[in-house]
Amino acid sequence: MAGVSADYYTRLEQGRGRNVSESVLDALAEALRLSEAERAHLRDLARPARARRHSRPQRVRPQVQLMLDSLQGVPAFVLGRRMDILAWNAMACALITDFSQLPPARRNMLRIAFGPDSTARDLYPDWSAVGRDTVGYLRQDAARYPDDPEVLELIGELSLHSADFRRWWAAHPVHSKTHGQKLFDHPLVGEMALSYECFSPNDDPDQVLITYTAEPASASAVALAHLATLVASPASAAAVNWVG
Repeated sequence: MAGVSADYYTRLEQGRGRNVSESVLDALAEALRLSEAERAHLRDLARPARARRHSRPQRVRPQVQLMLDSLQGVPAFVLGRRMDILAWNAMACALITDFSQLPPARRNMLRIAFGPDSTARDLYPDWSAVGRDTVGYLRQDAARYPDDPEVLELIGELSLHSADFRRWWAAHPVHSKTHGQKLFDHPLVGEMALSYECFSPNDDPDQVLITYTAEPASASAVALAHLATLVASPASAAAVNWVG
């Protein structure tokens, strides 16, 4: 179907293909009916020299943090490689957890979701879909940086502590974080259906700024606004830091 021999395809699967053309990759993607995220993953796997570029420590520019803080009533945060949490605003802490109270090594969405003492999964009524997608983000990151020792350490750590992670990692899901909707069951304000949008700065495409909003005049918008009042009230602020 892809117009290549079985022997050539086998060599590609074994990582023995070199200088694979765009036309061959496109033909394979069509034959395998890959999604856009899976097509990008295929290219990362086929060109490991490009994927193994130097992984410099990531920094969020002060102007980005200022923008996060100015988003009143909108949970927003920045993810980096390996889904490390690089920056956030008060509403993100109210929605998910107080990232500032976590040790730096724990500021990672995968460790929050799959760690041995995690309670964050209780936040998501559709945990199977959320957890599988989260594993899919890491799978894509691991293909971009196959020699990153921190990725390998994270995979080993999560495999040890979480049966869910082991099962989904073995299934090889691949997922890109772009936009969509996520359901929350927040212990303080109840159920919310929030839409998320993802943006990457031009100076670091491995960073992703994520915002959550609710449909205007919906029950979710009322609940999100109530959460914002809790954040704004000094007397109530401590109550929103609920996930350890």
